[in-house]
Amino acid sequence: MDIERKLDLILRDPTEEVITRDELRSLLETNDCPIAYDGFEPSGLAHLGSGVLRAIKLQDMLDAGVRFKLLVADWFGWINGKMGGDLEALKIAGLYLVEAWHACGVNTKKVDVVWTSAMVDNQQYWQRVIQVAKATTVERALRCSTIMGRKEGEMQYTAQLLYPLMQAADPFELGVDICQLGMDQRKATMLTREVGEKLGWGKPVCVHHHLLAGLQGARMGSDIIEAKMSKSVKGSAIFIHDSEEEIKDKMSKAFCEPKLVEGNPVLEICRYIIFRKKSEFSIERPSKFGGTVEYHSYNDLEKDYRDGKVHPMDLKNSVSISLNEVLQPMREHFIAGSQRELYEKVKSRVTR
Repeated sequence: MDIERKLDLILRDPTEEVITRDELRSLLETNDCPIAYDGFEPSGLAHLGSGVLRAIKLQDMLDAGVRFKLLVADWFGWINGKMGGDLEALKIAGLYLVEAWHACGVNTKKVDVVWTSAMVDNQQYWQRVIQVAKATTVERALRCSTIMGRKEGEMQYTAQLLYPLMQAADPFELGVDICQLGMDQRKATMLTREVGEKLGWGKPVCVHHHLLAGLQGARMGSDIIEAKMSKSVKGSAIFIHDSEEEIKDKMSKAFCEPKLVEGNPVLEICRYIIFRKKSEFSIERPSKFGGTVEYHSYNDLEKDYRDGKVHPMDLKNSVSISLNEVLQPMREHFIAGSQRELYEKVKSRVTR
């Protein structure tokens, strides 16, 4: 595969930012099989953003010849008070999360699954964390605290300061060339690059993917945490386990102003999920309202919606139908056996 094709795969939606593109190109020109990682707190059920979108981007990386490490950040969830701060519950949630990624299309045999709880047994890891801490001011660590999904003012415990320092050390402990995380983790990845350069460890390329908007919509003035799809915000997320009826109900209540494209969660689902999973998307409507129309590119759909040629309710109804088709095999994956048991255990725990 030539370099341009690899770049196309890495840069395609949902990638939003690369730091830097020149460094990425140079990496691909000098390394046939670079290593990337993404990390995630195991803290609840997978939704479109944490499950499907993440799997789509991971597959792009694999198709581009990138080796991938998935970090199940159970200790990070412990620090962040997820699953009640219960490490055993976090382990179960981690096992569920790996199964959820598999259900979403990740070939888990082709990725390395790494657990923070295994990394912390290594004295060298903690030496790296201390080195990062010595190269980082307290003020900078506090500014990075938003990567936990919390505002600076919500920081209460000293342990929370360890979170960004550990995350900045992870890429070097994992030996990766690319940090492939969401835009909400940007402060940590920038810290990684800065301390890596200071300490002579090098600096990984950062490939940040878009965060799927919550169904409440990205209102004017909302920050990245408030706007994203989140399991902890009621009515914000569509989960990979949601039934056809649940999808339809949530979609009917989703923010979707006529002709408004920016911050429209229904259009985001089209762009980042449906058009990545399906080759075409149909708007079904009665003939007196224009009849059924098929779209083969998101740009065409967006233009028609902006021009008022597609009604919000018609869009919502059609997205519900397509999304149900996308999620059907994922729901079936958790119908029985150990997968069902993991799902039920995680579902029973309430977390923030």
